[in-house]
Amino acid sequence: MSQPEHGQQPPAGAQPGWGAQPGWGAQPQWGGTPVWPTPPVSPPAHQPAAGQQPWPAQPPTGWPQPGMPPGQPPYGQPLYVAPPKPGIIPLRPLQFGEILDGAFQTIRRNAAAMVGSALIVQAISQTLLGAVSLGLLQAVDSLDTVESRAELDGLLGPFIGMMAGALGITMLMAFLGSVLQGVLVVPVSRSVLNRRTGFKAMWKLAAPRIWPLLGVAALLTFAALLAMAAVAGIAVVLLMNLGPAAFALVIPLWLGAFVLYLWIAIKLMFAPAAIVVERVGIYQGLLRSWQLTKNSWWRIFGITIVVNLLVGVIGYVVQIPVQLASGAVGSVVSPHPDFASMSSALLVTTIISTVVSTLVGSITFAFQTSVSALIYMDLRMRREGLDVELMRLMESGADPDGIPGAPRGRSAGWPSA
Repeated sequence: MSQPEHGQQPPAGAQPGWGAQPGWGAQPQWGGTPVWPTPPVSPPAHQPAAGQQPWPAQPPTGWPQPGMPPGQPPYGQPLYVAPPKPGIIPLRPLQFGEILDGAFQTIRRNAAAMVGSALIVQAISQTLLGAVSLGLLQAVDSLDTVESRAELDGLLGPFIGMMAGALGITMLMAFLGSVLQGVLVVPVSRSVLNRRTGFKAMWKLAAPRIWPLLGVAALLTFAALLAMAAVAGIAVVLLMNLGPAAFALVIPLWLGAFVLYLWIAIKLMFAPAAIVVERVGIYQGLLRSWQLTKNSWWRIFGITIVVNLLVGVIGYVVQIPVQLASGAVGSVVSPHPDFASMSSALLVTTIISTVVSTLVGSITFAFQTSVSALIYMDLRMRREGLDVELMRLMESGADPDGIPGAPRGRSAGWPSA
């Protein structure tokens, strides 16, 4: 069909030919639709046989499929499944915030077992310390009646004895703390699989491991006391022989001894937990803790320092209202105090402070122990795949009354070692 000339209108009813374009300036007929050329379509790579349905076109890899609900992975990529969290922590290596949250949840779920046991130990320790404090207060009070050197020398012996008693009570607290650290790992391990533990059940599960716990606690306490005595003896010898110039050696000696003690304490802090959970002996527990902390010392040290600072700040904040209230009561009762009234007010303040310290100390000790137990579980997840074993226990429901994390095939009795 011929095309209209430039500037001419096509005849009425005439349509441009197939694929033909209207000339420059020409308009198509009213109601007519111009047909634009279409690009050639390449044939599909696969032609279905007769009677078969054609294959649906697949989108390229990495793009979501049509009709896929939101949140689904792109085509060709695996679906991410978050690790299960049956209890206080997810069954995977832990982060710092998850350790703190798990410790709080453990105390909330097992308050009777954890806080109750810590309260007993704290009550014993604080009662003994309170008795020593009252003895020192009476010794200071009796200084007003001293009139001769002989009477002063007579008071010096009891004073030194009470100082030694305070040191002994401190070591006793460290000993009982090591034992209780191993016992409290039982409710923490069971809470990982959402298994609650009562006071009686906790001590029943920990009872077969009491003797190894007492042994490792005595060993650690005696080693710390021996190291302190050795460093103090060396410092005294240097001061007696060199005089004031010995401080140039004593101060670096104390700093070096403190750093060495801190390093060894972190390396051996999980021995009680290993003795209870893995049912090993004293030597094996110490060796186990040493191996678990390999290449993780700084991380454990950082978490421990932050937790101790947090606990210290909480204890200090709680003690401030007690001190203010004690001072206000003392000023109201005796606005013009003498030595006797000051001693009575100090006695009342000491008793109130001891009670509050016992309550706060039991909670903070349970929290610190929970953090230590969760670090122990985290180290085993990172190094040994303990999370896989815990998933197996969760799915099978095996050993519901035991301690999760114990090695397979080992009885609940004493270890062969």
